[in-house]
This record gives sequence, structure tokens and C-alpha cells, in this order.
Amino acid sequence: MQADKKHILNRLASIEGHLRGIRKMVEEDVYCVDILKQSYAVERALKAFESALLEGHLASCVPTGFREGRDDEMIRELGELFEIARK
Repeated sequence: MQADKKHILNRLASIEGHLRGIRKMVEEDVYCVDILKQSYAVERALKAFESALLEGHLASCVPTGFREGRDDEMIRELGELFEIARK
């Protein structure tokens, strides 16, 4: 789990850096298209972060929940995530 946590924290740090860069670009009146390109990069980075987090959850937390007999809770949570992702 620690390797996964470190990987996820590194992704978040990268996203934070991109966001700071975008803020600076806006403050400096950089060309809109250039800002949008960076914004799209952040969006892709967030999707990669979400995928990594979900993968870890499905590989560890969900099986643990089922082993512990929390089937209904696990199914409810997965259903919630599915609904949120579809919006």
C-alpha cells in the first residue's frame, strides 16, 4: 500500500504544480489557448489519479470488505461511485 500511496501523492503533487502554473499564466495574461492546453493536461492528470485510486480500492479495500462480510456496504459504495462517474 505504501508504494501505491507514494505514487498517488506524487500524482497529486504534480497536479498541484500544474494548477499553480495555470494560475500564474492567468495572472500574467498568457494566451488563452496555452492556458487551455495546460488545463486539459490537469484534467488528464486528475483522471489518471482517479484511475490509480480506484484501482487500489478495487484491489485492496473491496476484497477486504467482502472478506469481512460487508457485502452490502461494498456493493452500495461501488454503486455510488458508478453513479458519480456517469455524471
